[in-house]
Amino acid sequence: MRRPRMISRQRAMKLASGFANIWWSWSMSEWGEEPLNQLADFQKGRKVDTSEEPLEGYRPYLGAGSLVGKSDGFGSGIGAVTASDTDVLMLWDGERSGLVGLGRPGIVSSTVMKLSPSARIDVTFLYYFLALSFDWVQNRRTGTGVPHVPKDLGKILRVKYPKDPDHQKKIADILETVDEAIEQTEALIAKYKQIKAGMMQDLFTRGLKPDGKLRPPREDAPHLYQETPIGWIPKDWEFKSLRSVILKIDSGWSPDCIERTPTEGEWGVLKVSAVTRGAFDPKESKTLPDHLPPKPSLEVRQGDVVLTRANGVAELVGKCVQVKKTPSKLMLSDKLLRLVPDEDMISKEFLAMVMSSEVVLRQIDKVLSGSSGQRNISQSQIFGFCAGRPRKVEQSEIALRIEAVESSLVDLKSELQKLRQQKAGLMADLLTGKTPVKV
Repeated sequence: MRRPRMISRQRAMKLASGFANIWWSWSMSEWGEEPLNQLADFQKGRKVDTSEEPLEGYRPYLGAGSLVGKSDGFGSGIGAVTASDTDVLMLWDGERSGLVGLGRPGIVSSTVMKLSPSARIDVTFLYYFLALSFDWVQNRRTGTGVPHVPKDLGKILRVKYPKDPDHQKKIADILETVDEAIEQTEALIAKYKQIKAGMMQDLFTRGLKPDGKLRPPREDAPHLYQETPIGWIPKDWEFKSLRSVILKIDSGWSPDCIERTPTEGEWGVLKVSAVTRGAFDPKESKTLPDHLPPKPSLEVRQGDVVLTRANGVAELVGKCVQVKKTPSKLMLSDKLLRLVPDEDMISKEFLAMVMSSEVVLRQIDKVLSGSSGQRNISQSQIFGFCAGRPRKVEQSEIALRIEAVESSLVDLKSELQKLRQQKAGLMADLLTGKTPVKV
């Protein structure tokens, strides 16, 4: 991971989107190719004393976490290998060996290699070239226990690069600009997630008055609230078990399927990952073999409320989405459930949001923690969960507010995916000389 330069997100997006339409040209004869060790000096980090706090003489400790923007604490400078902004760092040991970072000054850990580039190659160009080479390095790791980057990487990895420093810098600038757009889009997604979480907390504990405003906090208007086993809720809400608002729960089916997304007209079965990422993703599905008859009653349709009843990761049990749009002929798997509400009592939109609220998530956590190793919830447990039920008009108003934020999140996530695809294409083209660039 590189340390970002901050520019406006609008400018980054404009520049990034424009690169795909630019025609670049220079002669391929202006490119050179050399072993990595002819273009950079290698120095492995050393073990030093570390601390969670920034003690005197300590600097940021650069381990695996630091390469992906996390903190690894602080390391003593005594006998240490230090890195500057102009060094590339590569994780040398571990499952992710080959991962690279840039712009991370500090103390190099014993699992990281420092690469100091020569004057012939731009440090940012080298960083992106090594990032592109990650899979190549991973496929050549050594070691039977902890995997390692091959010791002779400097000899066997050949770097193709334009000899003109301006050409190197131009390529690096293009890729940095796309990265800046990616980072700023990621920051916006994180911001909107925080906004959504805060909004849901307010809406499911205070609700909305007829004028569309939040009720005042309970501390300011205790007469507007009632105490229930799940906490304080508005007095004019009904305290209900889900059994009283859900007509039925449909379970799915998991036959042996073909490991590819079904094409148009084919039947398929949804994976758990179709639900666990926060929005319904029909591409996360497998194809039903021709010799197996489908079960049309299990087909997922627009508007359905789908929940994960089981998952290897406890945090993903109980994830719930409403299906906004779906291809035909996709069926529930046996790890997914469809919640069918009594729509005179609760709308599908509001039910999906209730199931994603802290009120219900706490009840799911209690069920999972109460049974050692349990990674599933039963239909009877779901029916036993409780929540506050506002009138249908208020349900609609609450759903509209949450859907507005969710719509922005969907758009931003789509934008992020496009940017990442664009970056991958640009790296493959620009760093290999496949697409030349005009300076």
